[in-house]
Amino acid sequence: MDGKMLARLGAVVFVAVAITATAIEMTRKEEAPKPEPVRLIEPSHDPLREDQRRCQQLGQRAIDDTKCLRVWAETRDRFLGRTPAPAVRHRQEGQ
Repeated sequence: MDGKMLARLGAVVFVAVAITATAIEMTRKEEAPKPEPVRLIEPSHDPLREDQRRCQQLGQRAIDDTKCLRVWAETRDRFLGRTPAPAVRHRQEGQ
């Protein structure tokens, strides 16, 4: 074999190995990394949560319940990161 033929044969073998390696890599399925478990920290006692459950159980009647309206306002403020508005005292008639 002369040098040219040997170089061509080497190039063909190299290309064949490269194509085979590429085909194997493309057909291999990657395993997705498993997410770390999320740890939820729940407070031992949250009166707001208990009031939310009570209002949820009231259903449609909760719309007219003043305590539920207060709970929903406090929940909204907590969610939005606002400081709660000061309570407004209504003057009673006759005073």
